Amino acid sequence: MFWKKKVPLIIVFIMGFVMALQYFIPSDFSQKFYDTYLDWGIVIGIFGGVLGYFSFFRVHIHKVTKKAPNWQFSLISILCSLLMVVAALLGGRGTGSLFMQLFLYTSAAINATVFSLLAFYISSAAYRAFRARSTQAAALLLAAVIMMLGRVPIGDSISFWTRWGLPSINEISQWILNVPNLAAKRAIILGVGLGSLLMSLKIILGIERTYLGSE
Repeated sequence: MFWKKKVPLIIVFIMGFVMALQYFIPSDFSQKFYDTYLDWGIVIGIFGGVLGYFSFFRVHIHKVTKKAPNWQFSLISILCSLLMVVAALLGGRGTGSLFMQLFLYTSAAINATVFSLLAFYISSAAYRAFRARSTQAAALLLAAVIMMLGRVPIGDSISFWTRWGLPSINEISQWILNVPNLAAKRAIILGVGLGSLLMSLKIILGIERTYLGSE
């Protein structure tokens, strides 16, 4: 129990404290220690990838042997992953190799197809969200219309009020990006940073222990 619970907590506390301390005490030794730590992190990540690969095979092989629902997709996943591994081992991963051809003509094409479908989902979600049923929804709809018109050349063409010295649609859309949008973005980034800091402190101090497992 000591090796499963206490030792990981001690290692996390020491390494977290040391890594935070070296950031505030810059020196050649701290920089070398930081680089060495990153190298070890890469090595551990590689072993973690190997374990993830074995876990992938174990889950899908279990589905195939038990004839679970949609087990045919698990079989296809296993065969495709083995095909990519064999292609990389035999022909390498350089330009024009079998591995890159399989990647470009299958995985890249599938990713492009999935991302292209997002445009229709976003359009459907925008249609439902931009209904002016309240003041907030009306403001959102107005800002969306201004941004869409301000990103295309027609925005300046229909801005007839510029003859009176008023800003064009393109200038208004740029102001929305630079002022309210940037302010909201900075607030979100600040909140994410504070949340990450608190989570790091909870992990270093041993308050957050979910990484130790369900037990």
